[in-house]
Amino acid sequence: MTDQLPPGPPQDPLALDYRQAGFNRRLGFGPSPALLVVDVCRAYFEPGSPLDIGRPEVLDAVRSLVAGARAAGIPVLWTRVEFEPGGADGGVFYRKVGALALFDRGQPLGGWVGDLAPAPGEAVIAKQAASAFFGTDLAPRLRAAGIDTVIVCGVSTSGCVRASALDACQHNLVPIVVEEACGDRDPAVHNASLFDLDAKYADVEPLAGVLAHLARPAGPPA
Repeated sequence: MTDQLPPGPPQDPLALDYRQAGFNRRLGFGPSPALLVVDVCRAYFEPGSPLDIGRPEVLDAVRSLVAGARAAGIPVLWTRVEFEPGGADGGVFYRKVGALALFDRGQPLGGWVGDLAPAPGEAVIAKQAASAFFGTDLAPRLRAAGIDTVIVCGVSTSGCVRASALDACQHNLVPIVVEEACGDRDPAVHNASLFDLDAKYADVEPLAGVLAHLARPAGPPA
């Protein structure tokens, strides 16, 4: 675990202030990672959808991560939001965000994006909250598989990605959030969320570095 500046210009006074205060230490990859693909569905990437983030490049980054994880033989888990029609199980979250009706069971925009879909044997976690851990069996699944590190990608950065990374930390799992493989409808919100995650709860890492780590041959523990 070493000190490192949060994402941003190296001489950014705020970044330096955070580092000097003891934030932004690196957690690093553990020996048993899994990839968590958060809510990569049509609603966030289809033009005309109320939730479209306008960031199609995120899909290419997610594709690269999924391919890298599968090639490395690490578990890939997918989340999706699904509510009873009319939101009977949606609670306050459903009431707060009207566009969540797009995720009522059977709605087409809740489906996967083209070729970005679970392969046979890959777990799919259906959720009704922002966090992939809240009200689901994700934590016991990961514990049973001996996972110690969760590589997080998907959408949105400020919503379900942030909530899932925070809860991974609170379950004593190392969250690695992949910068280019997350997206939000507002770049400022995206950047602020990554800054805060990297300061307090997760390692925010570039796609190239994560792919390089996944491509390393497995070896004995250090």
